[in-house]
Amino acid sequence: MIKIKLPDGSIREVAAGTSALAIAQGISEGLARNVLAAEVNGQVVDATRSINEDATLKLLTWDDQNGKSTMWHSSAHLMAEALESFYPGVKFGIGPPIENGFYYDVDFAGQAFSDSDLKKIEEKMLELARQKNPYVRKEVSKKEAVEYFLQKGDEYKLDLLEGLEDGTITFYAQGAFTDLCRGPHIPNTGFIKAVKLLSIAGAYWKGDEKNKQLTRIYGITFTKAKDLEEYLLMLEEAKKRDHRKLGKELELFTFSEKVGMGLPLWLPKGTALRERLEQFMRSAQKKAGYQQVVTPHIANKNLYVTSGHYEKYGKDSFQPIQTPAEGEEFFLKPMNCPHHCEIYKAVPRSYKDLPLRLAEFGTVYRYEQSGELHGLTRVRGFTQDDAHIFCRPDQVEEEFKKVIDLVLLVFKALDFNDYVAQISLRDPENPGKYIGSTENWEKSEAAIIKAANEKGLKTVVELGEAAFYGPKLDFMVRDAIGRKWQLGTIQVDYNLPERFELEYTGSDNAKHRPVMIHRAPFGSLERFVAVLIEHCAGNFPLWLTPDQAIIMPISEKYNDYAHEVLQLLNNYDIRSLIDERNEKIGKKIRDAEVKKVPYMLIVGEKEQADGMVSVRRHGEGDKGSFTPEQFAKMVNDDIASRLENLTK
Repeated sequence: MIKIKLPDGSIREVAAGTSALAIAQGISEGLARNVLAAEVNGQVVDATRSINEDATLKLLTWDDQNGKSTMWHSSAHLMAEALESFYPGVKFGIGPPIENGFYYDVDFAGQAFSDSDLKKIEEKMLELARQKNPYVRKEVSKKEAVEYFLQKGDEYKLDLLEGLEDGTITFYAQGAFTDLCRGPHIPNTGFIKAVKLLSIAGAYWKGDEKNKQLTRIYGITFTKAKDLEEYLLMLEEAKKRDHRKLGKELELFTFSEKVGMGLPLWLPKGTALRERLEQFMRSAQKKAGYQQVVTPHIANKNLYVTSGHYEKYGKDSFQPIQTPAEGEEFFLKPMNCPHHCEIYKAVPRSYKDLPLRLAEFGTVYRYEQSGELHGLTRVRGFTQDDAHIFCRPDQVEEEFKKVIDLVLLVFKALDFNDYVAQISLRDPENPGKYIGSTENWEKSEAAIIKAANEKGLKTVVELGEAAFYGPKLDFMVRDAIGRKWQLGTIQVDYNLPERFELEYTGSDNAKHRPVMIHRAPFGSLERFVAVLIEHCAGNFPLWLTPDQAIIMPISEKYNDYAHEVLQLLNNYDIRSLIDERNEKIGKKIRDAEVKKVPYMLIVGEKEQADGMVSVRRHGEGDKGSFTPEQFAKMVNDDIASRLENLTK
């Protein structure tokens, strides 16, 4: 007999070899019907796998992200089975679950495939799902696996097998389809009740442009048809909120092929919005004791060799810049932290100087693959609201909590109210991914966990999501339509201070090593603005929006009065403009609504005679008549009240 500990703390004794699904059946048949996978001792496995020793067990359903991911992984296999039934000789690359759904990279071996073919694949998937075929796991030797895929002529699976060791290889089969896969999978195809194949795209094998381009098919499945209907409605809303569409309509940013892919150009209105975000952060940082610094956009390669960034990211960065000096190489800056380490080293430091908080809106460059670029959310040049805190070990926890407060201030200011703090730790199975001693990692991880708990944050723990130099706290935010984004990150780092030999003189007059905290509440300004646009559908908070009011003369006769109003509003720092086009007032109002300008001030004969403006609010309609001074006071009082409430 073995002991199984459940999440509620209860213990169940079962025979060794019992599966998680059988344990679920022992609790309730209703529960068992909803179990998609199981978490045994923290590892997600098939619910049908035998448990052979004492263990902790969590039964995963559709309500758990790991349950969804398992079903979406299984759905990719089901799609592959459907594809094989229509396209003999088709070959498959990789087919992982993603945040919402799954994809599979497919080589159609010269057979035509397009968006118009997705419907028949969906129908075939549902037909196969109704057969309730079990997902069967089989351990195979490397020799068997190679022979199987040689016979199929599948060079992609053979390529994957080269990196696998004998004794670690498993196949999964369901119905007529067999695949190389480590799993886990759902018990059978019958859980899949609703299918939507969303789109197709090109994807190079292993992300290398030198390799063959495969067809990537994206899809999503659900355990209930109703959930699919709701998801498709959310996608329609997301299209309306797409930051690329709104960014063009609101004249915020653009891209140019001549400038280069993934390098955004900020237009005047977008620049004004971005600068106000920066001003907000600079003000908050000044109150919190940060000092502003500026570092260059390039640096000698040796800087990144010392930091470890070259070893980890050198091949994926922009290639070196050769100078006229023989053997001298520079890199476009991929990170700000090595530069800040050198600023720290510029003068001797005492324990009395710490914590030292250095902040920079630093632009960095990373060579993202062209197929992965997406508007402002995935670019090759972006600006981080970066800061690095150098502190004594006894100051780490307090400084970490202060940074949490700063992140939460940003969320409150911009109405991001639904978030979870993800504690991102090392992957214990892959220590080679990281630099630094085990002792330092353990101290860093313990400090993050303690600080998050003391601040009362809702947290989840993710193994393998740490940076290569240290663990981190990532803030996962849900936007207005329920999508999840990573915004804001805080990292504890004992390793870069060692690599750069950073020191301070302690109260004992001896030399000590500081601890480094990396933090970026916005993260990337580009990505943050993109998420903000989609979160508020372009209806920015009044304090942030580029244009707060637009003055609309009913005819050209009132243009002079409109300019008088504009000058008055400028005196009160109300950001305004005039629509002097020779158009009817109805069209001017409609166009201003599309541009999402918060206030429309209509001026005609009566307004001019009375020294007033007729005020309309975007999305709300008529608000009555005011003097320009009254209107300006209303706007400024509204903004002041909102910003004042942030500190409460």
